[in-house]
Amino acid sequence: MAPPSVAAEASIVVRGPSVPRSEEVLTGEALEFLRDLHRQFDPRRRELLGRRGAFRASLESGRLPGFPRETAAVRDADWRVATPPRDLTDRRVEITGPTDRKMVINALNSGARVYMADFEDAHSPTWTATVAGQVNLQDAVRHRITYTSPEGPEYRLRDPLATLMVRPRGWHLEERHVTVGDQPVSASLFDFALFFFHNAAELVRRGTGPYFYLPKMEHYLEARLWNDVFVAAQERLGLPRGSVRATALIETLPAAFQMDEILYELREHSAGLNCGRWDYLFSFIKQFRNDRTVRFPDRDRLTMDTPFLTAYTHLLIRTCHRRGAHAMGGMAAQIPIKDDPAAHRAAIAKVVADKEREVRAGHDGTWVAHPGLVPVAMEVFDREMRTAHQIAVPLPPERIGPRELLTVPPGPITAGGVHRNTRVAFLYLESWLQGLGCVPIDHLMEDAATAEIARSELWHWIHHGCLLDDGRPVGAALFRECLAQEVRLRRERGGAAGPGPSIDRAARLLEEVVLADVFEEFIPSRAYGELGDSPGGVGG
Repeated sequence: MAPPSVAAEASIVVRGPSVPRSEEVLTGEALEFLRDLHRQFDPRRRELLGRRGAFRASLESGRLPGFPRETAAVRDADWRVATPPRDLTDRRVEITGPTDRKMVINALNSGARVYMADFEDAHSPTWTATVAGQVNLQDAVRHRITYTSPEGPEYRLRDPLATLMVRPRGWHLEERHVTVGDQPVSASLFDFALFFFHNAAELVRRGTGPYFYLPKMEHYLEARLWNDVFVAAQERLGLPRGSVRATALIETLPAAFQMDEILYELREHSAGLNCGRWDYLFSFIKQFRNDRTVRFPDRDRLTMDTPFLTAYTHLLIRTCHRRGAHAMGGMAAQIPIKDDPAAHRAAIAKVVADKEREVRAGHDGTWVAHPGLVPVAMEVFDREMRTAHQIAVPLPPERIGPRELLTVPPGPITAGGVHRNTRVAFLYLESWLQGLGCVPIDHLMEDAATAEIARSELWHWIHHGCLLDDGRPVGAALFRECLAQEVRLRRERGGAAGPGPSIDRAARLLEEVVLADVFEEFIPSRAYGELGDSPGGVGG
């Protein structure tokens, strides 16, 4: 790792409160490792974040964005990513979820091939939960994690275990509880550095490796930055180059135009691409936020069989397979419904149809959010995909260009759609403020991505004077009416002992971001300063 400049000489300071067993994570050597990564790479991170917005500027100028001219040689050349390691060759079902202790055990025991431990969309970044998550993963890597629930049952690991992957927070986020000089460190580097420092060598010793999912990138230079971080980290700890493997989530509209380039930048560390479809929808709406000619329909109309989403997934599959990389499918939001057999059957049928669509399109694996859906998805992929993956399976040629990727689908905006968006955004934000980043709402698993879709549609509908299918305007009055109803229902459910302050803060924050003149880039960034710490997370 390059030595810091004299001007960069500054100590690293932990400003977070005491957390059980934090001394096992926030060691002097680990913090020094994080500090050095910050010194070497944070200036580039900030520069790259400052360059975001060029894609939207192109849209708003009336020019149709295209694939980057400067990287045409990369797209045209014949190259392939590194061969996947043994435990990432067959990834037919992956489970994702937060890093609380019970979830970590259940996910590793779920029967899925991979567990993505999520410090991002399914994580509310309280200091306690963030540090506890690192402790929990450290225990899981060493197969010593246990948990005893308040009700009495004990949870332990049992073979076979899912392969562990970790999703750090995106480049745009910071960890306010740790500073170098007067600057907070990158949340991406914080999550990566602590996990890598404590676990990378142990994972390699056990025959696996430090594997990651990389979120929210908008440009291939952001993938290059990650690759340089991997190279520096491996050199620092004396690990073979290529020990790290990373799957890049294509979950922003600009990144959809740079899939080849992102794979190329990560090629010696690449584990393919993933269709992060809910964040992709959010990014799509966000990129068109100032276009009054665009009219997005109700969220439930934006299904994966709409042409612009089909084009996105087919382009990802063809790009990955040309480069020898896995093309991973997305998340089905449905969860098992224990108290309503008919509703449960309907939910499972939707999951089956979604996974059949994915595997028949050519995906090499898929995501679920609940252990109860692992066998459902596994049955589909076992039935339809008899080999470890479909990388070598020929696909028919298909023209996928800017017009196919950018055509907004038609459809109605309904009063029910306004109310559902308000409900999801409010209830998710209220839970997030209490330290819960993955929340079941109306039998769907909602996380930051789906809440962002909801609030971005509300902002777009209100600020561009969109009309409901019955001719009424989608205005501030209708939104406030829906929000007031949800606040009232939440208070009734919570009772006198309910989380009143979080209800008030969630309602205020949602109203501020939905009715603000300027579109807020990310709700978590806006709400981070109001996020209190929460107890628990480490134990057993």
